[in-house]
Amino acid sequence: AEPGTEPLTIEYEGTVVGMIQWSAETDPDYRHASIDIYLDPAVHGRGLGTDAVRTLARHLISDHGHHRIVIDPAADNAAAIRAYAKVGFRPVGVMRSYERGPDGTWHDGLLMDLLAGEITDAPRAP
Repeated sequence: AEPGTEPLTIEYEGTVVGMIQWSAETDPDYRHASIDIYLDPAVHGRGLGTDAVRTLARHLISDHGHHRIVIDPAADNAAAIRAYAKVGFRPVGVMRSYERGPDGTWHDGLLMDLLAGEITDAPRAP
């Protein structure tokens, strides 16, 4: 965890499969929260990331009073972008050469945000 962040574990079937963390900008003129998530690739495609992001977003809105939340997946991470869009996040813009990859080259990030009134409900089971 980085200083100023609040880390939480993601558990599935009794095993820790990831981490989600949040931090907040406290300047009243720019106040918002940001989310970052890591999920073990072995459990991708099960809706766990979407559920974790939705749960944390609700907590940040309801319990911490945030009106805006941001998340910034890699611009080419289509699966993450779809998962965040299911929660209500919308693309804001591309941050060019945003992060350095393991190969040492720079990669773009996609800034997405969610306003409190835009959060979606989880789909109901049939």
